[in-house]
Amino acid sequence: MNPALVFNLVGVVLLFSSMFMLVPLLTSFLLKGGDLPVLGMTFLITFLAGLILYFLTKSRKKIELKHRDGFAVVTISWLTMSLFGSFPYFLSGIAPSFTDAYFESMAGFTTTGASILSNLDGLPKGILLWRSLTQWMGGMGIIVFSLAILPMLGAGGMQLFKAEVPEIGVEKLRPRIIDMAKSLWYIYAGLTAVLALLLLIAGMDLFDAVCHAFTTMATGGFSTKSESIAYFQSSYIDLIITVFMFLAGINFSLHFYALRGNLSRFAKSSEFKFYCSVISGAIVIVTFNIFQAGDSSIPDALRYGAFQVVSIITTTGFATSDYEVWPVLSQMLLLCLMFFGGMVGSTGGGMKQVRILLMFKQAYRELYHLIHPRALTALRLDEKNVPKETLGGIWGFLFLFILISVIATLCMTALGMDIITSASTVISAMSNVGPALGAAGPAENYSSIPAAGKWILILCMLIGRLEIYTVILLFMPIFWKK
Repeated sequence: MNPALVFNLVGVVLLFSSMFMLVPLLTSFLLKGGDLPVLGMTFLITFLAGLILYFLTKSRKKIELKHRDGFAVVTISWLTMSLFGSFPYFLSGIAPSFTDAYFESMAGFTTTGASILSNLDGLPKGILLWRSLTQWMGGMGIIVFSLAILPMLGAGGMQLFKAEVPEIGVEKLRPRIIDMAKSLWYIYAGLTAVLALLLLIAGMDLFDAVCHAFTTMATGGFSTKSESIAYFQSSYIDLIITVFMFLAGINFSLHFYALRGNLSRFAKSSEFKFYCSVISGAIVIVTFNIFQAGDSSIPDALRYGAFQVVSIITTTGFATSDYEVWPVLSQMLLLCLMFFGGMVGSTGGGMKQVRILLMFKQAYRELYHLIHPRALTALRLDEKNVPKETLGGIWGFLFLFILISVIATLCMTALGMDIITSASTVISAMSNVGPALGAAGPAENYSSIPAAGKWILILCMLIGRLEIYTVILLFMPIFWKK
């Protein structure tokens, strides 16, 4: 690994992060908010830190970015962005401790949506906008954004893209990595703008519409209201956000082809069909389960059930109802959906739909071989054979996901947390969802979690957001050997 190159690129990421800080800073200035000094100080510190880091590590000769450099840049960038992003919460006193401030910041950049803040309605708008922006930045990944506008990365930029976006299902939309990253961000920004306009028409004010558009397309779930989307009491807003959460959970390469008029890609995508099937089946089960409980009519049960299913499976984490008062079947189904997540190449978290689909296919093939032991079968996805190496990588991913979740849950229970809260918060953090069950349900927040528990969940959020391998590799001695 080349430390100078790694920290040079981390400095670049900090510079871009500081540019995003100008948006809430300007908002606070125009609204004469009390958070203006804090946001100004945060911008200055972040900008100077990025500038100093960039020039101290700048090399005159061009150095190729290697695989290990890419993994290190992504992980260190997320840790560093979360550090500087926590300053507005900590310096303003909104977060009672540095742990709480860092937790809120990491939840933003990893698009987890877990929060320690209460009384969101009374917080300064500049900080609320920054909170939403951190999720929008983390949604598509500020690393991909850097690739889009930094030609200096050249061919080595693909190493950053591989570290940020899982390789399964990701296609080169354009011949050059920079063009591909630009395409992804244009689609991402375009859908965000359309959503903000629709929310504005549906009755939100401009500020709320923009903030919720940021966090919906990022599948983040941060809201400007303590009651989340339930505050607005609007079936139109529920419907609009449900549709766009669904779109955000789709592989963005499919959106790219759709804009070029090639809608057949959706029909050919096995992962997309599986994604739709899982969502449809879950909505039917939850809707009828809520209706049978006798608390809602069919239309209301469908409205709340569909919203919550899409919100959880895309790992957005918005809420229009307290699902902890729903029947246990619905609660357990929502907990299971946290594992599924969105499609590969989407802004959603979780294990990703294609991994679950391939494991189903693999299980079926093993059962088939028990009946026909001499049969020669190949595991196929979208009419292509899936290499054994890919399947091995998926098995390794699933094993690590479960192992880390179990270890983290045990650590949470050792801190005195009950098993429901411990297990659900860890699963929620690993899948980047946000709301959990127990003491961290949709009607509560994470403020009651002990400080040590918050650091466990911070690590889980980072590991889950960066697809496990990217973070775990840095803890392996072989990574640091030449």
